[in-house]
Amino acid sequence: MKQTIQSINANISGFFSVLFSSAAKKAATHNKLSRHIVALNKKTSSKEIINEVAVCLKDILDYRLFAFVVKKESGVDVWLDPRMYKKSLEDIILEDFNIKRENLNYLNQTFEPDDREEKFTMRNLVSYELNEEHCYSRLYMLPQKSITPFHDEVVTLILQGCATALSKQIQMENLRDAAVVDPLTGCYNRREFENQINRHIATASRHGHPLSLFMFDLDYFKRINDTHGHLGGDLVLKKIALLVKDNMREGDVLARYGGEEFIAILPETDKNKAMELADRLRAKIAALRIPHNKNIIHITASFGISQLTPNADMNKIIQDADTMLYKAKLNGRNTVMPGLIKICSPKQEEKKIKIKR
Repeated sequence: MKQTIQSINANISGFFSVLFSSAAKKAATHNKLSRHIVALNKKTSSKEIINEVAVCLKDILDYRLFAFVVKKESGVDVWLDPRMYKKSLEDIILEDFNIKRENLNYLNQTFEPDDREEKFTMRNLVSYELNEEHCYSRLYMLPQKSITPFHDEVVTLILQGCATALSKQIQMENLRDAAVVDPLTGCYNRREFENQINRHIATASRHGHPLSLFMFDLDYFKRINDTHGHLGGDLVLKKIALLVKDNMREGDVLARYGGEEFIAILPETDKNKAMELADRLRAKIAALRIPHNKNIIHITASFGISQLTPNADMNKIIQDADTMLYKAKLNGRNTVMPGLIKICSPKQEEKKIKIKR
């Protein structure tokens, strides 16, 4: 009898221990959730808001895959973590949003052909729809374990918390973008470039920091339009703009200067570093293969580089870059001017002398 009572007491203690432990975990989770929702409303861009949602759900649910997809006029923005699920997820997004692959814009990832990929099936994926004014989006998640009603409640609450902030931010970004962004390429337009270059020149001059520009033009672009039509030409412009933006730093500024001509501001960058960047971009553009209507489009670009000099203004630094671009065209295109000078080491120079002898 004594043993039976002890056994019952132990079971009751265990039951209440689990009960209170579960309640304590839920309370801790709701505290975390509250902190993240407060943080959401302090964010100043849609990318920051989505990132906070990802951090929150990783903190609370420890997902294997998180993807937040926001519908835009030109396609969809995708925030993805981790990158190795890209291919499987893309097939689902293309079907759900009824768009083409070239209309996917990744907010937080760039990809290389040899990236590791891992496949998963739709049955392992959970998704949530968010349909607010100015904002239609979907959250896709591959959880580490099955979603419980409590987990579902957590996801619903965080989405409700981000809905208003995200809708408001996207509305503001749409209004701002309409005034300063080229609608085809997503780069700044010429007017906004001129506003930004003047601010960057003033900052560089005040602090004595270097400032460089590169200007590039797509070689024989008229042939692309003549051969593949204007839709093919537009696709090339979008792909090139995306490639260049993906390979620039956060603080760099890329603008469509006119037609197939682009220009970039490189703060705190001297001419040598600008030439190195331009040459890397030139090589990546030349290696790019753009599928269109069962054809593959190849394109190259010519670059001109300039650096801010004492007492120079906007017109001077742009004119210098334009002059170098013209020289790149004269030098056979698919090149950078001024070009990189490769200096031999003393040992290499010695070898050359011996060979000549």
